[in-house]
Amino acid sequence: MDRTLIQEILEVVEQAAIASAQLTGLGKKDEADAAAVEAMRKRMGQIEMQGRIVIGEGERDEAPMLYIGEEVGSGKGPGVDFAVDPCEGTNLCANSQRGSMAVLAASDRGGLFNAPDFYMKKLAAPPSAKGKVDIRNSATKNIKILSQCLGLAVDELTIVVMDRARHKDLISEIRSTGARVQPISDGDVQAAIACGFSGTGTHCLMGIGAAPEGVISAAAMRALGGHFQGQLVYDPAIAQTSEWADYTKEGNIARLNEMGITDIDKIYEAEELASGENVVFAGSGITDGLLFHGVKFEKDCTRTSSLVISTLDNTARFTNTVHIKDGAKTIALS
Repeated sequence: MDRTLIQEILEVVEQAAIASAQLTGLGKKDEADAAAVEAMRKRMGQIEMQGRIVIGEGERDEAPMLYIGEEVGSGKGPGVDFAVDPCEGTNLCANSQRGSMAVLAASDRGGLFNAPDFYMKKLAAPPSAKGKVDIRNSATKNIKILSQCLGLAVDELTIVVMDRARHKDLISEIRSTGARVQPISDGDVQAAIACGFSGTGTHCLMGIGAAPEGVISAAAMRALGGHFQGQLVYDPAIAQTSEWADYTKEGNIARLNEMGITDIDKIYEAEELASGENVVFAGSGITDGLLFHGVKFEKDCTRTSSLVISTLDNTARFTNTVHIKDGAKTIALS
């Protein structure tokens, strides 16, 4: 991987965001996702690389494009593994709500954990709390540690939690400490990354979300030097999701074992989920969110707002791009 590749990776998420944003607010979440997938795959195909999808839209029979194991790129050049979520927060996009984005993580071959399509307990926190908060602790203990690390009173802290029935007790515990809870309906990747930057008003992410998105979050937080830990969730009684209505704990454990995951209760650090020497995160807003604006369509141009975080040069680049239309006559500064 090199800096030229990073620029092309930025263009991948920009094109996916633009394609999906054309369906914002229309209630068509599946169509928005499909548009983002197609645009992401097309742009990846133009890159001089030997790319491979390690986390994608599903297995080959379930996802005709960007399926797990799919090869992308020209077939020549560096070997790169990708974890992709072309339209993270499909419901947010469909309903024109905040926080939807096109997102991916990239690394040298073998540098990303092949997360199964399970759930994951997650803990994200700022760099100052790295290695001090711990997913094994109670929420109360982590909030106390976070307060000390950030030099903020507990009642000044905002903890992001997915608005799910499984988090009822967690939310109650957080509020009992005096900290604030910011519930989100979808899209915990952006919330996790926001913890890595001061000034976002987001100090911690707690709770259970999708495991593949956990790997993408871990890649970004590793590059930022932030704290991220994840632990796979395999018990339907804990996940409390209708998607697992017919699943059993024993069956899920067997599935994990078949995938080669035998230490099913392992706590994964960011450096294990994104272990490659070179790790890149890229995200582009579909709708406005915590970190950047959504796509803006204008008469003569389309504007995108994106973020690229890289261990190659230890940078986090916020990028506003003007995509000029053919025949454009007037391009405003903003």
